[in-house]
Amino acid sequence: MIVRDTPYPDGTPCWVDLLVPDPRRAMDFYGALFGWAFADQGDETDNYLLCLVNGRIVAGLGGRKPRQEAPPVWTTYLATSDVDATAARVTDAGGRLLTGPTDMLWGSRMALASDPTGAVFGLWQAGRVIGAQLTDAPSALMWNECLTRDFSTAKEFYGRVFGYTVSRQEDQDLAYGTFVSDERVVGGLGELSTEVPADVPPHWMTYFGVVDTDAVAARATELDGNVVVPPADSPYGRVAVLADNQGVGFSVITVTAEPEAT
Repeated sequence: MIVRDTPYPDGTPCWVDLLVPDPRRAMDFYGALFGWAFADQGDETDNYLLCLVNGRIVAGLGGRKPRQEAPPVWTTYLATSDVDATAARVTDAGGRLLTGPTDMLWGSRMALASDPTGAVFGLWQAGRVIGAQLTDAPSALMWNECLTRDFSTAKEFYGRVFGYTVSRQEDQDLAYGTFVSDERVVGGLGELSTEVPADVPPHWMTYFGVVDTDAVAARATELDGNVVVPPADSPYGRVAVLADNQGVGFSVITVTAEPEAT
């Protein structure tokens, strides 16, 4: 596991949150599935919740505005030391700002954007909340990847905005590579299969760590969620794609490495 109390390097996935019509239902689902505790941030934040594992922040959860047309999703936020400058690079590179740079209660600053292929992501400038304090551990964030129907355009866009290079995996049927920043692998970029329904938009996928992927998939169905892609082995751990009790998709992957605090 990785425990962090300093801001993430620029371009690193640092935070995920979920805005849903019924936060109470989401608390029931994720609290039972991952054992999360929740800290209400008060009326000034519309009762936004910080999700906790052993007292450390792992994600955020809040209510979705009634007029919001886009479906609820787990949003991946990429770290930046200057959200205004990064937002300008987003538009210069052909992306679109959905929410301009905004101050948050905790002294952080954020924005929401979409890349030229339609995948939505966030920008997060650390304040008192740096992002996730715990990663690479059970019930915490493990991996983030952008899945798109235009691999080349997405590769060029994220390279221009964040300075990523993409290490392409040549043995894959579908295009797939890893985002590399300052010689660190920080996320993935993949091509959506033609078998994926056309109404599924390009998106960033969030992976949470689990001890037993099969058991968590079974538990998700007991909690009125669904198994979208059944558990299967991968070179990085056993993985499954699930949907929660409000239809929001996310992935789980077995934590295979021995945990080490860093």
